[in-house]
Order: sequence, then structure tokens, then C-alpha cells
Amino acid sequence: MTSDGRVRCGWVPVDDTPDGILYRDYHDQEWGQPLRGRTPLFERITLEAFQSGLSWLIILRKRDNFRRAFDRFDIETVAGYGDAEVDRLMADAGIVRNRAKIEATIANARAVAELDTDLTELLWSFAPPSRPRPRALAEVPAVTPESTAMAKELKRRGFRFVGPTTAYALMQATGMVDDHLADCWVSAVQPR
Repeated sequence: MTSDGRVRCGWVPVDDTPDGILYRDYHDQEWGQPLRGRTPLFERITLEAFQSGLSWLIILRKRDNFRRAFDRFDIETVAGYGDAEVDRLMADAGIVRNRAKIEATIANARAVAELDTDLTELLWSFAPPSRPRPRALAEVPAVTPESTAMAKELKRRGFRFVGPTTAYALMQATGMVDDHLADCWVSAVQPR
């Protein structure tokens, strides 16, 4: 329970530090809420890939910088990036400077631009049937058959940094699954 008296998922900090508040607001207002749309989903794919191996808090702190650095995640613009933009991004201390992840973002923008289907429809086609909320963090999986299938399909279509664990984190963050704990105050996500 946090200082406002609300019960939240166990991964949410209980302190009122700026980082605690940032994480809490993300949990309360975004995480697990259904997200659709080409640009918002491309942004989330990108941020989940950059988070790989890092704390999500690092990405949250830098999210506005990522938006600025990647032209607000405009897919056609990012798909057109070349060596000069990679060099610019590698010099940008406001983001995570990882060449493989930067190059994956550009490749992923190109993959989205070349899709023969809507990105929302593609990603949400892997959403599993609704299930009861987990009662404890230990019940929350890191990988599911659906996230494994999503990762395989995205890789087949040219996406990078989208393994089964990253795909499941994407599913959680965008409301494809509801992994808020059973006693969490956040309302159940809206039906698809």
C-alpha cells in the first residue's frame, strides 16, 4: 500500500520520491490499458526493446528524450534514417545509446512500413483469451505460447529485439493481457 492508501501491484514503488511517483503514475494510468494505433504501438515496441536488460524506470525517465530523438516515432521518418542519424543517436545522452537497439528501431520502422496488414491487428491477433488476474507476482509469466508466437511472426516480418519475453512485456503494457494483481486498485481493463 502506498501513501495514498491504494493497493497496487507489487512491482510498484511505495515511496513518494520523483521516481516512485513516475512509476506509480505509469502503473495507474498506462500499464495494462488497451493501446492501439500504428505510432503508439511502434513507440511501445521500441521502448520495450530498449528496456531489454535494463530497468523499466530508466526508460520511463528517458521517454520524452526518446520521443524527441526518434521524431515522435513517426514511422516513415525513422524508416528513412541512415548512418548520420545513427551517429546522432549514439551521441545523444538523453537516450540509451546502444547501437544494436538503435539499428533495430530503424529496422522495425521499416518492417512496420512494409506490413501488408495493420500493426494493431497484427499484434492484437496474438492476445490470449481473458483470464482471472494473478493473485501474486509469482503467478505472472515471463513468456507465454502467445508471446512466443508473436515474437516468431514479428521476426519473420523483419523485426528485431522482439523475443518472447519482450513480446510478453509488450502484451502486458498494451493491455493484451491483464496482469494487474487481483487486489490491485486499478480497474480491470476494458473489453477488447
